[in-house]
Amino acid sequence: MMYNKNKKEYNIQEILAILPQRYPFVMIDRIIDFVPGEKCTAIKNVSVNEPYFQGHFPGNPIMPGVLILESMAQAGAFLVLHDLENPLEKGMLFSGVEKSKFRTPIVPGDQIILKMELIKFRLGTAKIRGEAYIGGKLVAEATLLASLVDR
Repeated sequence: MMYNKNKKEYNIQEILAILPQRYPFVMIDRIIDFVPGEKCTAIKNVSVNEPYFQGHFPGNPIMPGVLILESMAQAGAFLVLHDLENPLEKGMLFSGVEKSKFRTPIVPGDQIILKMELIKFRLGTAKIRGEAYIGGKLVAEATLLASLVDR
């Protein structure tokens, strides 16, 4: 395994050791705070070079809301998968969204701070609360559901 389970911070290589996503669908860049089984804080740096900005919206690029949710889901998946005995044998499938709100558009140059909290994990289903901040301001929030599956 490429990562140490007893850390509070994880770089992109350590994240990729757990999550199955690869370019262009890796939506988190770093974990900056981690409390196993409880919460984590992740960073997503939003770059104008991201492929979705070519069509959403040219001349006035805005990060799609579903990709903000996907960023939250990936940070939440890291939170759950990190504590499994064999995380490379499992994956998380995003299965539902509750109470989502998008408050402010996210644009190239923004750095999203994703604060994720594991509300419940039972019978292979996780309920995770996520909040996205830019410059200390809440810009999006949602409660996500995800199911543990074999890879």
